Amino acid sequence: MTKDKVILLMIGNSRLHWALFNNNSLINLWDTPHLSEKINQNFINNCFPENLDFSELLQQNIIINLASVVPNQLIFWQDYPQLNLINLQDIPLKNLYSTMGIDRALALWGCVNKYGFPCLIIDGGTALTLTGINQNQELIGGAIFPGLNLQQKALSLYTANLPTITFSKFLPPRWALNTPDAIASGIIYTVLAGISDFIDHWVTQFPQSFIVITGGDRQFLFEALAKYNPNFEGKIIEDSNLIFWGMKHLNLPKMM
Repeated sequence: MTKDKVILLMIGNSRLHWALFNNNSLINLWDTPHLSEKINQNFINNCFPENLDFSELLQQNIIINLASVVPNQLIFWQDYPQLNLINLQDIPLKNLYSTMGIDRALALWGCVNKYGFPCLIIDGGTALTLTGINQNQELIGGAIFPGLNLQQKALSLYTANLPTITFSKFLPPRWALNTPDAIASGIIYTVLAGISDFIDHWVTQFPQSFIVITGGDRQFLFEALAKYNPNFEGKIIEDSNLIFWGMKHLNLPKMM
């Protein structure tokens, strides 16, 4: 590895999300589970791609730029010597509030740098979020609600007879004749209706806005929204790496 390489680490609600950049080129992406102890040889051996020699990274003190939505995961990285911890105040957008999720703010900054502004970000992760920024790079606001899998897990956990389901890549029948399809219908069509309403309201205020969908459920939501509302087809961008582009475009120090 060379000095031009940098590791980006986004600690999400359910996994660690990694990217390797060489200058401005994204050359590797991967995910690993949350840590339960400080980084060690076992972690290095089992959790990194074969084409990435993490032992070499440790020896050369390659910089890791890290952001996290899970504070208790940060303790496992406190001894790494070349760590840039990204905070909300590092993101040069206006009107960010102090408790805003770093992932939402980074996705906005990534969108601003890759596509432009105004923009609306739909993040289909563990929590499903919508976040909008205007032409002056000011946060307008957003919304947070449970993501698809979180909703179905809540039904299974807090009811006596409703099963855990797996969502198909196809839209379920709206009027279902069995319990799994009824759960899928209730969750998916409610989510699509909610997102559609937010998009419609947003574009009345910002008709020239970019609309970008990201997160783990992005592909399903991207395709489902076009089927649910044909007017959205060709108007929504799918991008899995907005947060990483946001991290990459920050003016961070070379080391702590």
